[in-house]
Amino acid sequence: MTDPHPDGLGAILAMRRALDDAGLSPGDVGYVNAHGTSTPNGDRVEARALAAVFGERLGGVAVSSTKSMIGHLTVAAGAVEAIVTALSLRDGLVHPTLNQESPDPECAVDTVPEGARRVDLRAALSSSFAFGGQTACLAFVRA
Repeated sequence: MTDPHPDGLGAILAMRRALDDAGLSPGDVGYVNAHGTSTPNGDRVEARALAAVFGERLGGVAVSSTKSMIGHLTVAAGAVEAIVTALSLRDGLVHPTLNQESPDPECAVDTVPEGARRVDLRAALSSSFAFGGQTACLAFVRA
């Protein structure tokens, strides 16, 4: 019940639908505020989903987790992460994923481990996943 689909199908659909609804392609996105709960299974599935959506371009997309800095706010997490994503677009600054001491080789994403990074962003995604396969993803475009 609490495990995501092993291939990340719900996450893939949510990200692709958010991009479609916004009229964006994966190539437009420079940042993903990941669900990123730091659970081995959840993070691996999310990394697989990101790879399915972004393909070989994934290495050029900054992916960080707000939860690494503030913890998991349960029902409020998605709202706070959406705000952080909008501010990242406005300010051109992507926050790091804190406390990442040994990256999982199965999570081949740029988690911005070295500290905040200036990035010229056109668009970004904010993803939220919950128990039972509930998924949501918002696409943001810089004004």
